[in-house]
Amino acid sequence: MAKVVVAKLKAEKGKAAAGTSVVEKRVRDASGKLQVVRTIDGHSKSFANDLTYVFARNVAKARRENRAVTGVADRAPAKD
Repeated sequence: MAKVVVAKLKAEKGKAAAGTSVVEKRVRDASGKLQVVRTIDGHSKSFANDLTYVFARNVAKARRENRAVTGVADRAPAKD
């Protein structure tokens, strides 16, 4: 019989990027708005985890923006 192991897969809130090579910088764009730029090291041992973290953050941001526009997180706004 196999041994069953139960563990949390998600990192604790605020600690997802701890110990990774993800670098976050806040820069201003041409219109003066602050933007967060995340960069990862391509030669890092934790590259897959870093890429997953950055992708998840980008998806969360896109869902927040869609929710503000349409009221639904996973639907693109209608084209006029």
